[in-house]
Amino acid sequence: MQGFDRKPIRGQRLQPLDTIAGFRVRPGYYNRNGATQTLFGVSFTISSHGAKKCTLLLFKPYQKEPYARIPYPDSYHIGNTFSIFVYDLRMEDFEYAYQFDGPYDEEKGLRFNKDNIILDPYARAVTGQREWGQRAPGGAKDFVYHARVVENNFDWGKLRQLETPFEDLIIYEAHVRGFTKDRSSGTEHPGTFQGLREKIPYLKDLGINAVELMPIFEFDEMEGTRVVDGERLYNYWGYNTVCFFAPNTGYSSVVEHNHEGDELKSLIYDLKENGIEVILDVVFNHTAEGNEDGPTFSFKGIDNNIYYMLTPEGYYYNFSGCGNVMNCNHPVVSQFIVECLRYWVTEYRVDGFRFDLASILSRDEHGVPMENPPILRQLACDQILGKVKLIAEAWDAGGLYQVGSFPSWSRWAEWNGKYRDDMRSFLKGDGGMAGAAITRITGSKDLYGPSRENASVNFITCHDGFTLYDLYSYNTKHNEKNGWNNTDGDNNGHSWNCGVEGETDLVEVDSLRRRMVKNACATLMCSRGAAMFLAGDEFCNTQFGNNNAYCQDNITSWLDWSRLERYQEIYQFFRFMIAFRKKHAILRKTTKGALCKLPEISIHNGFPWNGGTDYNSKLIGIMYAGRDEDDVRDDIIFYCMNAYWEPLIMQLPELPAGLQWKVVVNTNCEYFDGKDFEAETEFYYKKTVKVPPRTVVILEAETVR
Repeated sequence: MQGFDRKPIRGQRLQPLDTIAGFRVRPGYYNRNGATQTLFGVSFTISSHGAKKCTLLLFKPYQKEPYARIPYPDSYHIGNTFSIFVYDLRMEDFEYAYQFDGPYDEEKGLRFNKDNIILDPYARAVTGQREWGQRAPGGAKDFVYHARVVENNFDWGKLRQLETPFEDLIIYEAHVRGFTKDRSSGTEHPGTFQGLREKIPYLKDLGINAVELMPIFEFDEMEGTRVVDGERLYNYWGYNTVCFFAPNTGYSSVVEHNHEGDELKSLIYDLKENGIEVILDVVFNHTAEGNEDGPTFSFKGIDNNIYYMLTPEGYYYNFSGCGNVMNCNHPVVSQFIVECLRYWVTEYRVDGFRFDLASILSRDEHGVPMENPPILRQLACDQILGKVKLIAEAWDAGGLYQVGSFPSWSRWAEWNGKYRDDMRSFLKGDGGMAGAAITRITGSKDLYGPSRENASVNFITCHDGFTLYDLYSYNTKHNEKNGWNNTDGDNNGHSWNCGVEGETDLVEVDSLRRRMVKNACATLMCSRGAAMFLAGDEFCNTQFGNNNAYCQDNITSWLDWSRLERYQEIYQFFRFMIAFRKKHAILRKTTKGALCKLPEISIHNGFPWNGGTDYNSKLIGIMYAGRDEDDVRDDIIFYCMNAYWEPLIMQLPELPAGLQWKVVVNTNCEYFDGKDFEAETEFYYKKTVKVPPRTVVILEAETVR
């Protein structure tokens, strides 16, 4: 960094300083994208294949007009890269942006305009929307983004990556703002990274070991903002990235001028210190620039025909459903994605990434699915990313559905959408689903063979769809407040209202709903594959039947923490099941074989060793057998589920001499008040269980005393 002022060695000449717009300049660091601060100034490097000229703009903080324009000399343009080092700049004194000049031809996808102000895609911080829901002065019409240089000097100490085995993950999906924004959260800094940090003791007590944060890259919540029935709606979820290297400043509780990201780093540090990994939900399938009618503030003004998939006429393909599609398998774009993820792993110590609409990453520049997409192989084989989790949402809005067939090279895992759909159907009692349920619970081996046995992320709920409570409180979606006449959102949610649509005072309906929630939790925690559930499901959070709350920045999407007391029984049940899953490795993965020679997984539907199902099958039994993780004793667990509305008899398989069955879970009983499950269960001679209607019963083998 100090090499610019070094004395030349013999036979070497240093390029003399140039002066442009009153600034002393030299060629910058061509191999370091973005802005790099040194003791003597700042290097600004950016690349464009199509631009003929580039100008660096410098702004005083929070000012609209630049105080300096520094055109890059032709001699500072090597290949497709512009790089300039500007002396005597201090990061706290300025913001920056670019202007590019080049050809304009819409049919060829060229959209250069020398008047457009372009944000650095490698910016570590973005100015203009520090306060949630407010733009900087100037209004939406002529709003522009500026970049800021960030000092990365956070002290990570001796913190190591946790590297939790994938099959051991219990993932908690959360929205940073919605997690603590409501006053019921009791946090001092609601709706922020710091607010989430205040809740770490809660997360640790719950027992999860990973949080999956919905988008936290800088995004534009003001995109498409409108008022419906007196309520201001936003792009609340954040699936419209503005800048991929910058954290969303609207999520920080304080102004972090030139230290943007420190609050997020502190959150990540404390989560990991408490044994909780951090997975980021990343959106490389599209950006906030939209289609041909959208704004131009970044990639469109740099290399529109490289960064986006374009039709032969120059329009934007829309496999994302959001206006544009990133051209992820172009070498320039794939390099950008790799550099971005490397940055988040090295500078923020992130443990994994969930890729939104990841099937787009398997398409070529014309949108055709590829057999061996370069970007997926590159990410899977990258040295820096070698141990981070890579999780694909293996479908897109263009109809490409790749659950079980996502190009993987064994590194990639998938959100198992088939687990969600099949388990929802079986748990609510649909006919013909017993066989599919058994397949999903035991690891979806029809989708994931031996080389991908840890590829399934099992979930019943996520941000996209009903909450777990709403899944059993509404037969149909209720998205009227979104302003689209209830036409948005999934129409096939496999939900059931338990007899009454929405809230009710009927005790029997409330009791059934609680039981259904516990059934879902118990089943998820007894299923092979990583487990994931939506924040708030553990205390029956509701979105009032809205299954597409992407725009609701209000109590519809915010967690209502007052329900934690009302549904303490559910919370305690989640805690118990998470701990139970952690205790019994055989539920999560293959262990050493049982000494008693029982098979690892066996099926007992109604009576021992009956693996058959038909359309009317409602009672399933699954036995797991292996060694415990200490290799001391056999670990044998029996899961049974009655999805029928009347009691059914389960004859249990016989155990080896010296062992007997003990009931450890019965979702028809309350858990947290200390009831004895066995006393509350019709359990005959340690061999037969009368399973109550719509109930999960779990037993484990114990030594006869």
